[in-house]
Amino acid sequence: MSDKRNNDRKHGLFGQELLHSMKSIAAFAAVGLLLYLFTFYLDGEMGIILMAFVIFAPLVSYAMAAYARKRIKVHIDCEGYVQKGSTLDVKITVEKTGIVPLAIVELVPKATEVFSGWDKKYHLSLAGAEKKSFHCPAEAVIAGNGEISIPEIYSCGFLGFMKLLVKNKEQYPDVKSVGVIPALPEVSASSQLFRSIADGVMSSDEEENDTAMQFSTNTSPGYVHREYVEGDPLKRVNWKLSSKKNKLMVRLDEAVASVQPVMVLDLYRSSSEDPVKSAIAGERIICSMFGLLDLLVKQGIACTFVYRGEDGSAVCENADNADAPSQLLMKVLAVRNMTDVRVGRTDVTSQACACVFASTDFGGDFSQLTAGIEDPDSSCLLAPAADTPNPTKLSMWYLDGDNNFKKMV
Repeated sequence: MSDKRNNDRKHGLFGQELLHSMKSIAAFAAVGLLLYLFTFYLDGEMGIILMAFVIFAPLVSYAMAAYARKRIKVHIDCEGYVQKGSTLDVKITVEKTGIVPLAIVELVPKATEVFSGWDKKYHLSLAGAEKKSFHCPAEAVIAGNGEISIPEIYSCGFLGFMKLLVKNKEQYPDVKSVGVIPALPEVSASSQLFRSIADGVMSSDEEENDTAMQFSTNTSPGYVHREYVEGDPLKRVNWKLSSKKNKLMVRLDEAVASVQPVMVLDLYRSSSEDPVKSAIAGERIICSMFGLLDLLVKQGIACTFVYRGEDGSAVCENADNADAPSQLLMKVLAVRNMTDVRVGRTDVTSQACACVFASTDFGGDFSQLTAGIEDPDSSCLLAPAADTPNPTKLSMWYLDGDNNFKKMV
């Protein structure tokens, strides 16, 4: 698929060069016609001088453009992260090597769909200066990973009739990967999705403690409970006992759960889908996943977080402190987008007490991610929108406009 895109880009560049060449030929033909009329019908002597200039000037312009094409070097400098809704300040520097002045350099910048306002062409001249810099702002409109680049550089000569594409890739700036940071939603702790995950964690933790008690002589069986008081951490609510007594009951022990739910983030992008639509779906699933992860960690439930690394493999990290969700968010936003690639499969989901699979697309080969799950009732899907198709047998949830998780029927 990437080879096809490269071929399409080459064909597009060839078509642009051909169109520009045709315009240049038409311009020369028009000038030639005017010179002919001026020389043979108005002033022959002055016409000969103008004709010599018209022939000589383009040759000099072409020679300068051809020389300058190998003497141009462009750099891009910008921050690695930017908040959604703010402006990314991008500094572009053009420098020359050699003493011959650069007539006109044309830069064609490009930004991926998470940015706007970066579709202008820039022209500048380097006569006496060795380099020039200017600022090119880009508006961050969609959260996720984006890229800033200059894929086309042209040397135009001083007349501007012709332009030559810089073909040496070493003269081009490196593509800048930029993470656009979203505003994470404040998810309510009364959400049914959160309660089901917490219930699974507590049940698994109690089973492990009950098993350990059978082989220990210095432990007392059972837990001491009391009614919930505002301010108590929800991680200590015994949901099963609370449902029986019709009131919230909390455990008085301070033990931390020895089991962890697994959160899998699959930022899948199909090459056949509109990039803007894919980016918006990715932003929604990032906000939903990290809103839930932040709530779980704040309530004392440590999680195993799984996301795709730069090489496409699964990266597993623990989220066991208040700073972990924001740190993991930065790591996820730093990973460049890839089309038709899912997060690598991992074994941590096979025996987890609860699993949440967040993805933009649950079709195709998504079933490979859930193939090793032993208890489907303990796993669920997190979708970007209410109309997301669900070809699996797992329950599916989505985050609505009021930051509440809703279960699809």
